[in-house]
Amino acid sequence: MSILVESNSMTDNLKYRVAEAYASAISVGPIGVFDSGYGGLTILRDLRKTLPEYDYLYLGDNARAPYGSRSFEVIYRYTLEAVKELFGRGCPLVILACNTASAKALRTIQQKDLPGIDPTRRVLGVIRPTVEILDKVSKSGHVGILGTPGTVASESYVIETAKLFPEMKVAQQDCPLWVPIVENSEADGVGADYFVKKYIDMLMSKDSDVDTLVLACTHYPLLIDKIRKYTPEGMKILEQGHLVAESLKDYLKRHPEMERRLSKGGTAEFLTSENPEKFDSLASLFTHHPVKSHRCTLD
Repeated sequence: MSILVESNSMTDNLKYRVAEAYASAISVGPIGVFDSGYGGLTILRDLRKTLPEYDYLYLGDNARAPYGSRSFEVIYRYTLEAVKELFGRGCPLVILACNTASAKALRTIQQKDLPGIDPTRRVLGVIRPTVEILDKVSKSGHVGILGTPGTVASESYVIETAKLFPEMKVAQQDCPLWVPIVENSEADGVGADYFVKKYIDMLMSKDSDVDTLVLACTHYPLLIDKIRKYTPEGMKILEQGHLVAESLKDYLKRHPEMERRLSKGGTAEFLTSENPEKFDSLASLFTHHPVKSHRCTLD
């Protein structure tokens, strides 16, 4: 019996030493944050508020934006290229801070590509963390989704909600002009009022019992004042940044093996596939502070 105990003890010690050696051999790196353009900067902003100790590397594929009207195949290919770029720059974990990419590319990348690229890395999206909170917010059980044409057409919010809360009713409305309004710095202009009201009215006409609106595009928080202006009194409006940040905080508590791989310097760096000067001039609208980016090529 003593021999068996000794053998088990030696085996446990060996396993521990191997695991320790493996962990020390894996280099640490920043959290990658990807978006087709600028909107993901609102997610990054809340990530840094909630988890300020980590390093972040943001990548905006501005040269090929917008993604919302593109096909599944194109969005998947572009998103995979961006994920590989962030992996190549040392990110163990990548957040798709883009509803369109999360809707049309996340699951395929997780199931098909990650096992072959590096099964120890992770790619997470923004849809699941948003849906998980709906039953705690909506009293009527009727939820409205405001998103890009691509996100709405994918029906990802409808599908994910049905998985978690099958009794909940989901109405959707695509808002194709909201992103151009934001990116052309017209969010505060009177011209934006017409289109904000138009799409909200269209959604409410589909289901007047909706009591919770999901802003299913990371650009939309920049229209929040006008959105509040044209929604019924008492309507709850969910912005994704805080929800994604809290979800990531919980994820890292449950996955200490990943948490140990993240570098902790409190920094943020920015990459764009477009002209850096152009990116920097608009990025400050989303981050609320100056941004200095660098150009990278995606292919």
